Amino acid sequence: MVVMNPAGDVARQQADLILWSTGLMLIIILPVIVLTGLFAWKYRAGNADAEYRPDWDHSTGLELVIWAMPLLIIIALGALTWLATHTLDPYRPLTRIAPGEPVTPATKPLVVEVVSMDWKWLFLYPEQGIATVNQLVVPVNRPIQFKMTSSSVMNTFYVPAMAGMIYTMPGMETQLHAVLNKTGTFEGMSANYSGAGFSYMHFPTRSVSDAQFGEWVDSIRRQPDRLSTDRYLELEKPSERVPAMGFNAVQPGLWDKILGMCVKPGTPCMQDAMAKDMNRGAHAPVSNRPPVDKPDGALFKAPEEKKGGENRGAPIETPAGSQDRGGKENRSFSAIDRSTLPGVPGRSSAVAGA
Repeated sequence: MVVMNPAGDVARQQADLILWSTGLMLIIILPVIVLTGLFAWKYRAGNADAEYRPDWDHSTGLELVIWAMPLLIIIALGALTWLATHTLDPYRPLTRIAPGEPVTPATKPLVVEVVSMDWKWLFLYPEQGIATVNQLVVPVNRPIQFKMTSSSVMNTFYVPAMAGMIYTMPGMETQLHAVLNKTGTFEGMSANYSGAGFSYMHFPTRSVSDAQFGEWVDSIRRQPDRLSTDRYLELEKPSERVPAMGFNAVQPGLWDKILGMCVKPGTPCMQDAMAKDMNRGAHAPVSNRPPVDKPDGALFKAPEEKKGGENRGAPIETPAGSQDRGGKENRSFSAIDRSTLPGVPGRSSAVAGA
């Protein structure tokens, strides 16, 4: 029921979309159900008074109703879906926090970095410089920008009262913009099976006033633990039923390392590896590519470097038809000796006999 009676404007619009879509489809479904029962009763075998027209096969008016009504409903559903897809795009910053309450240019969204782990949730608050595990606290009526990733397998971040579910994937950042318009505690969860501890990947989501949010941040800053690289690597290990905890500070650059899957010392970051590959791309000038210990593959060679080899290259220039199987003329895969093909005039007797 929380999906249909949410506490956030984004989830409220999604619930309205469900209601509108269901209502439009019922315009066809309900008459079909009613008429099916009506026809079955009226034209039953025991009703001798029912009109019997064995030669009837067409009605223009009925055809118009049968085809026009579904077509109009499909057009309406398509328009509704197109508008909602763009309006409720999770990557799109919010333009309002509630009906009639637009987001002003001075409103700064709260950024929360989310990491799905085995089997717990890590929340980083970069503006406040704190982090929590299995507890999410946000101020009421303030836009929230979630940046999400995963430490291992794909997962799903889902707070039904706030917005729809968004996937988290290792080495990739997904986003969600949302807001909570009511204070209270709402359930957050994982909605994608991710292993043995999946059932316990629940976390409370608290919506509080600005003053209460400030007090909560101060309480987390008084916690003795700090989220360092070593502490994160401990958290990353699979564990179940992890209690809520807070960290008074976060290692600088930790989010970028989590996103790049290189928190462990000595592990190359994905973004560095991709930048290196891009610099060695096929379209990069030869002089700009870093030296390597072995020859580059064909994808990394400039056009002038691709001069062919012993077995592949330009078509042979000597006339085809040599029967010297070991000859160099027959080692190009770019040409075909048509005289050796079945059914071709002039095919050699030696080949035919073979």
